[in-house]
Amino acid sequence: MSLDAIIAPEILNDEFHQAIYSIASTQALEHILEIGSSSGEGSTDAWVRGIAANQHKPTLHCIELSKPRFEVLTEHYRDNPQVRCYWASSVGLESFPSEEEVTHFYNTTPSKLRQWPLAEVLSWRRADIDYVKTHSARSDGIKQALRATKQNTFDAVLIDGSEFTGVAEFAQIYGARWILLDDILTYKNWEVLHFLAQDSRYQTVTVQTQVRNGFALFLRTE
Repeated sequence: MSLDAIIAPEILNDEFHQAIYSIASTQALEHILEIGSSSGEGSTDAWVRGIAANQHKPTLHCIELSKPRFEVLTEHYRDNPQVRCYWASSVGLESFPSEEEVTHFYNTTPSKLRQWPLAEVLSWRRADIDYVKTHSARSDGIKQALRATKQNTFDAVLIDGSEFTGVAEFAQIYGARWILLDDILTYKNWEVLHFLAQDSRYQTVTVQTQVRNGFALFLRTE
């Protein structure tokens, strides 16, 4: 699917959507980061509805690289002071895995990525990289959003950006109190899921493998 296409929301009216709303509406949060907001009708909707009901009035920071989706996103929430949108790549091009790394994962890990031919998967990676190269969006979206918070980390983060940048995004947001992962059964968050499941600093709240490509919630306990 081209990054210039507006796509239907995926996290909508399911268990993950409900979990996001619950965290957003009940937890003592100040700054939330959503990586991969698309046009703002899926997980973003859950965050926005939740923070509207939260007595702490958190701010939601939304990162989206696709220019057409970003334009719809910003128009949708232009009158909402609790939502800030960033047209940017979450991380720089140097953070993308090589074709060899993706191929090795594909051939050695029994993930849902195998639902697609390897050649198609590699074409997604090239398309993501080409989009960053040919557009003038910033390539430091996470750092940009973090600077806006004037904090050292976020209170909650959803990693749901490019299929190939989950590990690099995680490296920049590690320490957030809540970490939410989509697509834990594909390349995107496979490694992050297994790291957090063994991390003594985090409690595994939910791992759901029956909804789309799976999702997970982790809460920092230290």
